[in-house]
Amino acid sequence: MSTAETTKVTTNVTTEKKAKKVNVRNMTVTAMLSAVGFVLMFLDTAVPFMPSFIKLDLSELPALIASFALGPVYGVIVCLIKNLIHLLITNTGGVGEISNFILGAAFVLPAGLIYHHKKTKKNAVIGAIVGAICMGLISFPSNLYVVYPIYYNFMPKEVIIEAYNVISPVNLTTIGQCLIFFNVPFTILKGMLSAIITILIYQPLRPLLKGNNN
Repeated sequence: MSTAETTKVTTNVTTEKKAKKVNVRNMTVTAMLSAVGFVLMFLDTAVPFMPSFIKLDLSELPALIASFALGPVYGVIVCLIKNLIHLLITNTGGVGEISNFILGAAFVLPAGLIYHHKKTKKNAVIGAIVGAICMGLISFPSNLYVVYPIYYNFMPKEVIIEAYNVISPVNLTTIGQCLIFFNVPFTILKGMLSAIITILIYQPLRPLLKGNNN
């Protein structure tokens, strides 16, 4: 074998080893962030301007970090894993997990795509804002056609509308109105909160997530 061939083989072996190392690291980080997201699902809190059955949590935060650090697909995977785990102890019949996954994916996918197009802090901010808005917009058809129709099996539509009217300054007569006045702005605000925290902590965490040499 010539020197050139030997060098080529050595280079290929080294490249394969690096690729395997990166894959193992990515899987490890994905598992870790999924676990953090799962824990954050328990740390939800009621907010005074929303019905009591809607809670605020920051479980999308680890998924957004994964989307920035590893790529948008990994962010979606974190959303999926944390909800699959949470299904084992769900008290919503899977409705909450379906909603959380749909909205989480709608948040981290565009954010990650924008950031990875050009990895700058400006693009991270733009991506996070766009992701939050997408999550808010997707929350309308998601809740109207998927999540709430499932909820109607446990809570009549009229009861849900009345829960919104208790806190609404105007009279709401349809679920669509409730979603537009409350859920969409709330979901965007929730995304913005996760985005702000992510922007603040991402750079210090980046070496740990991607490896000191990346």
